Amino acid sequence: MPSTYYVAWWNLENLFDEENSPRRTEKVARVIKNDIVGWTPQLRDRKVSQLASVIAQMNGGAGPDLLGVCEVENRFVLDLLAEAVQDRLPGREYGIVHADTDDARGIDVAFLFDKSRLEVPDGEVFFHVVMRRNATREIVQVNFRTHRDRIWAVFGNHWPSRSGGEHESSGYRHIAGETLAFFHQRARETHGEETPALAMGDFNDEPFNTSLVTHALSTRQRRRVLEAETPRFWNLMWPAAGTPDGTFYFNNEPNLLDQFLVNDNMARRDSPITAHADSVEILRFPGTSNPGTYPTPVPFGGMGKKIDENGFSDHFPIGMRVTEVD
Repeated sequence: MPSTYYVAWWNLENLFDEENSPRRTEKVARVIKNDIVGWTPQLRDRKVSQLASVIAQMNGGAGPDLLGVCEVENRFVLDLLAEAVQDRLPGREYGIVHADTDDARGIDVAFLFDKSRLEVPDGEVFFHVVMRRNATREIVQVNFRTHRDRIWAVFGNHWPSRSGGEHESSGYRHIAGETLAFFHQRARETHGEETPALAMGDFNDEPFNTSLVTHALSTRQRRRVLEAETPRFWNLMWPAAGTPDGTFYFNNEPNLLDQFLVNDNMARRDSPITAHADSVEILRFPGTSNPGTYPTPVPFGGMGKKIDENGFSDHFPIGMRVTEVD
């Protein structure tokens, strides 16, 4: 029987440690000192609880097997989150891969993974820096080993934001796309051309933007990925592009910034590890979206924004199923 993995991604919207945390670097404290005022341990823990309540509902209430997240400050808050999820899902034990980056605001990318199904071999975690003048972001690559003893290259992405203007900042995301494409090819050179690869994240661009199409080499056409001489990605979010649905809303306009990309070795129907495009979904659980004309996410707020203790994040999570043959 094939094994099924439920994979999810979520931008957690500023999951920060408490205002006076001894775990915060002096550099980050200086940058966020005004925004973090009033962020108490109680608010932090309430946000963790709200996020965990959503994560535990994924996969029909069984929780994800692999979850990528971004906008987390440090390993401490990730540990709190993993514990809160496990309290709701006693059968799960999550491991953590965390990129402690040099981002100016201290927001990082990380993975939570079920330790009974996936493991992280020694020396198979890589942090690829994407430079920007006023901040850095990293693409986190983990070459997981599945419980069927296969290598699965997974890339967690949080690309440079659109602050300063979508077009003015686009060059930074072009660099991020080139970085992803380069290390996708390197993974194949190192582990073999048959290596399955998944890139997921908040790309801060939509599937049709140049950063993803031209630089990351992603496409809406599965056939192009299967027939390409240069390694490409099949972007599984294209069917939702241009619809009323989005993962993030700006001025009540839906944006599809959070995406799954898979390579040819996950796009073939007879691949040992296969992504099921028809299972891809934007996850809107009861209470996580606003009622009314615009079904926007309900943010928790903080960091200078109004706090709603019944909120969650300003992004919706996304999820999909992946199967692995015996």
